[in-house]
Amino acid sequence: MADYVNGGDSEKIAREYFDSLLLEMRHIDAVEPSTELKLFGKTFSTPVMMAALSHLNNTRPQGMVESARAFHAAGAVAWSGMGEDKELEDMRATGAEVIKIIKPHKDNKEVFRKIEHAEKIGCLAVGMDIDHQFGGSNEWYKAGGLPMAAKSLSEIREFVKATKLPFIIKGVLSEQDTYKCLDAGVGGILVSNHHGMVDYSLPPLRILPRIVRIVRKQIPIFVDCGINRGLDAFKALALGADAVCLGRVIMKPLKEDGAEGVTKLIETITHELKWAMAVTSSPSIGKIDPGVLWQK
Repeated sequence: MADYVNGGDSEKIAREYFDSLLLEMRHIDAVEPSTELKLFGKTFSTPVMMAALSHLNNTRPQGMVESARAFHAAGAVAWSGMGEDKELEDMRATGAEVIKIIKPHKDNKEVFRKIEHAEKIGCLAVGMDIDHQFGGSNEWYKAGGLPMAAKSLSEIREFVKATKLPFIIKGVLSEQDTYKCLDAGVGGILVSNHHGMVDYSLPPLRILPRIVRIVRKQIPIFVDCGINRGLDAFKALALGADAVCLGRVIMKPLKEDGAEGVTKLIETITHELKWAMAVTSSPSIGKIDPGVLWQK
């Protein structure tokens, strides 16, 4: 990643875009808003989710499982990235509804095996992290010692057909990929620039309205990267996202206070989201008028 001096830091660019969006207040006829989320036949207390993180055991022992327990306690969805089968099983054992995201392994047998495992243990959904393929060292990534490769539209169609679960594509950051996802019959998309893995990458919120216009509520749209507070979540929802994912922001409370600290963070972010909804006369997460956002 480039440094802040040359301006190529995509995380900084995304943060600046978040902060450029201002809220218009609407108080007359306001009601107490609901942050309830209905997703894949289940109901959750908040649209604030756990991102598809990995290796949180380096932050705290059993960090992935502790995080799943925290999101379950908050009535929220947990996502999982790289990790052993046993870890995913332990996350599910907390009672959490989990969305498993699989890396684009070059060997599709490994992809199909992980899809089957996620379905077998009762995950809420499964999917693929399509942007984790080509590395900054100008060669294909390896994850967990296994080589990655770009996936074709026909391959994604096969992954979708391989499971009864909704199949989600993570790493959508263009209109072109959005059309292809719909063509493949995916069950949802996650708009993401992988925390600025590529310099000068587009902020997810900037492309989000275009993606929303293409999807037209056919499938849920999720957003991650830089969601650090309730106002961030509100802005993403106002622009058309169905839910948002928390990433690195959970690491400090996880390290210091475990599941209890992460649950408190989720509740704090959800409380601020509800407050922003209340002062903009937004009765529910699906009824936030994008007109309340102004560009600085």
